Amino acid sequence: MVVTAALNGVGLALQIPAIYSFVADSVDGTSRGMAFGWLMVAGKVGTVGGTSLGLLMAPTSFLGMPGWRLAFLLLAAAGAAVGVSIRSFSDGKATAAATTTPSAKTVRQELQEFAREAKAVLRVPSFQVIVAQGLTGSFPWSALSFTAMWLELVGFSHGETAALMALFKVATSLGALLGGKMGDALAGRLKNSGRIILAQISSGSAVPLAAVLLLALPNEPSTTAKHGAALFALGLMASWNPSSTNGPILAEIVPPRSRTSVYALDRTCEAVLASFAPPVVGILAERLYGYELARPAARAAVAAVETERRNAVSLARALYTAIAVPMVLCCLIYSFLYCTYPKDREMAQAEATAQGGGGARPGGEGSDTDEEGEDERKLLPQ
Repeated sequence: MVVTAALNGVGLALQIPAIYSFVADSVDGTSRGMAFGWLMVAGKVGTVGGTSLGLLMAPTSFLGMPGWRLAFLLLAAAGAAVGVSIRSFSDGKATAAATTTPSAKTVRQELQEFAREAKAVLRVPSFQVIVAQGLTGSFPWSALSFTAMWLELVGFSHGETAALMALFKVATSLGALLGGKMGDALAGRLKNSGRIILAQISSGSAVPLAAVLLLALPNEPSTTAKHGAALFALGLMASWNPSSTNGPILAEIVPPRSRTSVYALDRTCEAVLASFAPPVVGILAERLYGYELARPAARAAVAAVETERRNAVSLARALYTAIAVPMVLCCLIYSFLYCTYPKDREMAQAEATAQGGGGARPGGEGSDTDEEGEDERKLLPQ
């Protein structure tokens, strides 16, 4: 199981950056935000649908095969289908570029070229800013994995908790679409700052909205509607950044041939720090806010309920700390893009034009012709 889970992670790590790159290549700069928004919606639908299907299949069996095994096989088949689709797109691009490629490269040459490209991407100032904000901005979303546990400590039933979490996922999907649409519209009016402004509004709004949800609302299971409204508002407002800002800007600050690398490096850096969020929330809840891990078996039911309510308060405070502090830092870090983004975008456009020999695409993009030219990047900072 450990080996197969690791292989599944490797497969996703290979596929997701390529998918982001294909989305960026398939649309111009005037509609990239909306495209990334739909990509996020598809991801949410797949997560909810896959989880629900797996839970329904787990206690069943088909032709003597346990349902949970069949669920894994279906996941493997779906992943293989996506991989074949990516390969077909790659073959199409490779065929289009065959006239400029003198010969096939060895694995060693490919690795060396990727290493040079990764070093060049890491030197792009705007990429460094987006990675820095991602290190803080992804932390709260990972911490929110405790939301279901907190809702049950408040006193909501399993069904109510599931409904509230589903509402939150729907809100984040709608927020991705809304953010992408607004990002495209505002970028048309404020080319150098529109997307950055939206990112700061989104990350900044998470601080008061999370305070309302986690600190202001009463810890009572009779307030389902209020908790649902607060969760919906938080999910709708705090989920703009990937579609409105990060995805489109990453596509613009490097030449087209480097887009897969830039998305892969960005996701890697974000995932590393986000993995520390759940332990941090647990430590804060236990050490700082008085969360009780165990309670005596003989304790009366009323006392047990009171303990759960106190634990709900402790966990809520820990969650808010893990949301508010990183989001404030994320909002501040985005400010550096006002200085770096215009220069990096122009540099990437110039390099793409020089390599592709084409004009600019609508929305300020350079030519998307995937011609390698020289191995070394020339116009990015050295």
